[in-house]
Amino acid sequence: MKKIMFVCMGNICRSPIAQAVFEHKLKERELEAHYEAESSGTHGYHVGEDADARMRKTAAGHGVHFHHPAQKFLVSFLDQYHLVLAMDQGNYDDIRYAAAGHPNLNRLHKFRAFDPEGSEADDVPDPYYGGDQGFELVYQMVDRTCDALIDYLEKLRQQTH
Repeated sequence: MKKIMFVCMGNICRSPIAQAVFEHKLKERELEAHYEAESSGTHGYHVGEDADARMRKTAAGHGVHFHHPAQKFLVSFLDQYHLVLAMDQGNYDDIRYAAAGHPNLNRLHKFRAFDPEGSEADDVPDPYYGGDQGFELVYQMVDRTCDALIDYLEKLRQQTH
């Protein structure tokens, strides 16, 4: 089973929605037996808190219902997860700094590297201080990127069988 870790700053908006959408899509495609997802934040501001209500409301509007207690990213996650996906450059840099010299640092990538409309250089913007449009934009970005990510993972899985 391949394990994926999604990481943002506080683990209440971007990474929990990525985890929820990824898991929702796995269930739709009947692939839950092959992949496991989790999310965390580079900062411990919200540890134990549920995902932002605005993010959950946006997701619910698309049929994705979830609750997620926030947790802080630990360098040891690089040993436990096959792929660690940072939502923005700041998250990516924070992890690289905290895990400098770690043998599994090559498991760290930016989430939008898998976005068919984005690139490794692009960030998932933090909607926390914005309005509903920002949460919808993030949802759309995450939705299409999770499709592409699962396609990529499935291609790799098929090559190994």
